[in-house]
Amino acid sequence: MAGWPPAFDPKMLYNHVGALIGSLQIPGAADAGGRRRFRKALMATTNKTNQDQQREVEKSDDEWRRQLTPEQYRVARKAGTEPPFANEYWNNHEKGTYRCSSCGAELFTSDTKFESGTGWPSFYAPVGPGAVEEHEDNSLFMHRTEVVCPRCGAHLGHVFADGPRPTGLRYCMNSASLKFEKED
Repeated sequence: MAGWPPAFDPKMLYNHVGALIGSLQIPGAADAGGRRRFRKALMATTNKTNQDQQREVEKSDDEWRRQLTPEQYRVARKAGTEPPFANEYWNNHEKGTYRCSSCGAELFTSDTKFESGTGWPSFYAPVGPGAVEEHEDNSLFMHRTEVVCPRCGAHLGHVFADGPRPTGLRYCMNSASLKFEKED
């Protein structure tokens, strides 16, 4: 059969994944207005900047390896993902602040943490404007928005437009990229 197997077409796969996500019936996620609302809310709560910018905290790869545990290094410095329901903070209900495990920057508070059912700690908003930054992430044949620490560039997780009010956003973070500071 001529032309078989068909050539790999990333755009076709992206369209199929997009159709699958649209079929999940997440309110407002599939229509153009929902995408516009998502981007507007995302930009209102964060500071999107260039990934290659100079950072306040810069270290060599060897310095990060010495400072972080192997899991923290894999997730925060190499954009890995930890397993759901088997990480430190997914079920944490204590009051306090979540900081970057790499540099200590304040990122989220327990006041915006919610039960997403995903197995990762989830928040509907960062601690304030500029506390995190986002970048387009087209890895794994998906179009997502990566969340990183603006101070050191550590990979924190991703943000999705299926969160609760008031923002409608779900910042799905990796525990390995966070350090929890319990409120006194």
